[in-house]
Amino acid sequence: MEVRSGFVAVVGRPNVGKSTLVNYVIGSKVAIVSEKPQTTRNQVQGVLTREDAQVVFIDTPGLHVPKHKLGQYMVRQARTAVSEVDVVVFVFDGSAGFTSEDERIYDELRELSGKGPELVVVANKADAMAEAQRKRLQNLKFSSLMLVSALTGQGVEEFLALLISKLPLGPKYYPDDWVSAHPEQFIVAEFIREKVLRSTEEEVPHAVAVIIEDFRQREQRELIDIRATIIVERDSQKGIIIGKGGRMLKSIGQAARLDIEALLGSQVNLQLWVKVKKNWRKNEDELRRLGYR
Repeated sequence: MEVRSGFVAVVGRPNVGKSTLVNYVIGSKVAIVSEKPQTTRNQVQGVLTREDAQVVFIDTPGLHVPKHKLGQYMVRQARTAVSEVDVVVFVFDGSAGFTSEDERIYDELRELSGKGPELVVVANKADAMAEAQRKRLQNLKFSSLMLVSALTGQGVEEFLALLISKLPLGPKYYPDDWVSAHPEQFIVAEFIREKVLRSTEEEVPHAVAVIIEDFRQREQRELIDIRATIIVERDSQKGIIIGKGGRMLKSIGQAARLDIEALLGSQVNLQLWVKVKKNWRKNEDELRRLGYR
């Protein structure tokens, strides 16, 4: 049987459901999700393998106007992904309409796609669209517009069929049982950061990074020891994450451990620490040390 395979960049504004869509398509959690904008910082690769195709999805940081060096890195990650794939999937929030910022990004992607990758437009959150909104979107006359819901799965199979038809014939890049092209430590660090995002408010989420200091399986038991450090920019943020009597940090660890155990298929002993690195998002040396290269 002929197999179609290739790389697909998922691009759009922050918080339009890109990571939720990738997770739904893969059928496994490979990208973290929160209501905070700019949750995704790196290119996150999820692998979908079928009998007739293998699609490597690259979930990218939301395209936005950066305010610091970390933001500049995130935008570079998104733009780099677009130039190195077979197909670009542009996702926007269909329930909110096609905004002027969506239009700006779409025009930029259309210009790039004329030089290489094909472009597929996806209106996410179709389950929350009014009929009048659907008609307005149809009038935009995209060359290909798919209405999907990453929460319910509405329209996802039709979207995948179109996407796979645009991929070239070629070999599979990864083993059939892989769902991510990232090391386990990368995903574990992201799971921990996700729980911080969901547990904290205001300036704390975007000032957080996570480093896996130790990751080892005990020889005598089905138990993996993981030691991780949560990096923040100020002492006040450290206090918020630790919480009164350490309760916040304990809650973050418990929630993260559930996802990590599901990922690794083993019991996990997770130890979390919090450390202050002042203004790390503005320091290129610190960004490199934290893995944002």
